[in-house]
Amino acid sequence: MTQPSSAGREIHPAHPPVVPIPQAPSAPRRRLQRVVDLFPAGQFVRYLCVGVFNTLFGYAVYVVLLASLNAVLPVRWLYLTVVLVSILAAPLTITVAYLGYKFFVFQTSGNYLREWLKCCAVYGSSMLPGLVVLSALTRFLQSMIHSHAGQLHLYAGALERHLSGRPLALLQSVATGNAMAGYIAGAVVMGASSIYSFVGHKKITFRTKAAG
Repeated sequence: MTQPSSAGREIHPAHPPVVPIPQAPSAPRRRLQRVVDLFPAGQFVRYLCVGVFNTLFGYAVYVVLLASLNAVLPVRWLYLTVVLVSILAAPLTITVAYLGYKFFVFQTSGNYLREWLKCCAVYGSSMLPGLVVLSALTRFLQSMIHSHAGQLHLYAGALERHLSGRPLALLQSVATGNAMAGYIAGAVVMGASSIYSFVGHKKITFRTKAAG
């Protein structure tokens, strides 16, 4: 009676413990390292600085053009006006962005026309999806603003009591129902394209410098 139990005790320790053994621990690290290598610390910090300037400059151009076209085009066409504004602003904003990337971020020399064309290609590859999102987001925000018009007027009225002169006129012109949707949508779409543009410029526009 004791032999089977003792035999069982002898066999049981011989079995290895059932614990998960990690397989290929270096594989996740290699994948993570490839992602980290896309964003060298110094280069990415410079990109952020230039990117902030480019975003503010691009948005300022967008706002000026949108305000100008809103004065002559019907508000019901705002979802198309924002697309026209983005297309009109693109040559200037792309050129300013290219110069900032070239001289301060990737610090390449020569190849001006080739790199500028590549820069246009990078932005162009995201422009069509961006325009679709911009138009759709503008229409969505128009409907949301219209449905909450009462509350927005209360908030705008509270701000108007503390403003005067040009700031008051700017608030009244921007916060006029449907027109405000275009400004918000433009800011969202510009902010969302930052990381994509960095990777695109590193891998395509200024690839010669990065590879060297």
